[in-house]
Amino acid sequence: MIKIKQFTIIKPDDWHVHFRNGKILKTIVKYTSNFYERAMVMPNLSSPIITIKSAKKYKKNILNALKKNSTFTPLMTCYLTIDTDPDDIEYAFYEKIFFAAKLYPKNSTSYSKFGIKKIKTITNVLERMQKIGMPLLVHGEIVDKNMDIFDREKFFIDKILIKLRKDFPELKIVLEHISTKEAVDYIQSVKKNLGATITPHHLMYNRNDMLSNGIRPHLYCLPILKSKTHQEALRKAISSGNKKFFLGTDSAPHYYYNKESHCGSAGIFNSLSSLSIYAEIFEKMHALNHFESFCSRNGALFYSLPENKNTITFIRKSWKIPDKIFVGEKIIIPFLAGKMVKWTIE
Repeated sequence: MIKIKQFTIIKPDDWHVHFRNGKILKTIVKYTSNFYERAMVMPNLSSPIITIKSAKKYKKNILNALKKNSTFTPLMTCYLTIDTDPDDIEYAFYEKIFFAAKLYPKNSTSYSKFGIKKIKTITNVLERMQKIGMPLLVHGEIVDKNMDIFDREKFFIDKILIKLRKDFPELKIVLEHISTKEAVDYIQSVKKNLGATITPHHLMYNRNDMLSNGIRPHLYCLPILKSKTHQEALRKAISSGNKKFFLGTDSAPHYYYNKESHCGSAGIFNSLSSLSIYAEIFEKMHALNHFESFCSRNGALFYSLPENKNTITFIRKSWKIPDKIFVGEKIIIPFLAGKMVKWTIE
């Protein structure tokens, strides 16, 4: 079988990324803006993006970190709390301040302590979002000290998401960074208004990679890596060509000492290598014919946005991922640090 040497696709969008703020933002935003035309920016900062004012300030910080000739567009999201005002949501949506709103179950991931404990507390907000066509992005995990961490996503679907869709059938919902076969099966079973993002790390690795032969803290993320069965279900989903699945890196940088500690932070920084990794996986699945749709078409279609005009070209040329990224004197360890990947982006 002859291997292709290069191919060109519509410039992709990253429908789930964490930029943080301050020095980290200024250092890492280029790794997304260089390779992606748009990105859905997550609002769970240490001081979360809850208000219109904070969203405007955060977007300005992102734009100020870009190159002068950059065409990159950050799409801002609102962090939902029990105090979120439906009128503010509607105004911000129509004024294109907030593109979507994010539902974090309380304490489900990094900086989610202001999240939602019971869905009924934000019913008025969800009703308004459904009415105006504003997308709801969901971190799909139930958090319960008595529940196995590997079952959180499945139980969220069974106990919350199914009812949420029944109560708000016209609300456009994205189940973010899915990690289970149950999530794949549920997404495929729904006819409309439900999509899902899939990360490169959930496609590339499973929990054995994280926990066998020593614990690898730089593979720790939420949702946590699952078994090989679930990894294979995700791979089959992207290689099927189903338009409900699209690219979302969930790239989330932490300084190395917050990862390599007695209580390591959840998050994987993969922005600089994500597209190369996706390309490798699609090629391995003999599914490069679906690669452009996953990266550049499916998300835009789901969000009713135009496809991007620019393109990028992949060349079969190996390159080494840096061992570390410096933020001043501090260090972030990137995903697959020091390893070789097969595809270079021109």
